[in-house]
Amino acid sequence: QLQLVESGGGLVQPGGSLRLSCAASGFNLNWYNLAWFRQAPGKEREGVSYITDITSRTNYADSVKGRFTISRDKAKNTVYLQMNSLKPEDAGVYYCAARRDYTVDWSNISKYTYWGQGTQVTVSS
Repeated sequence: QLQLVESGGGLVQPGGSLRLSCAASGFNLNWYNLAWFRQAPGKEREGVSYITDITSRTNYADSVKGRFTISRDKAKNTVYLQMNSLKPEDAGVYYCAARRDYTVDWSNISKYTYWGQGTQVTVSS
């Protein structure tokens, strides 16, 4: 069974940090292009960051550039999202998603084959 499982969400104060993890089971995540999305209540799901399979090239939404870092640990079959200087507007459910082939349209949710169940991030004082 192919599965993605996110973890690492929680409650953090503005300015704080969290590291989200996305672990795969049933398939080798290293052969996939991975993205992180988030969805706040009442809003559409939006792309946050993207990492390619072979070269680990990265992309970021403008709203998170310079604060978030996506990376992968090939040995652990896991992708991470390091989130620093968190703001209240970063709150939401964060999802990881995977697709086999590279896409330039990385923030389009319809491009992804596999999705995790999501992890909640709350940024509040």
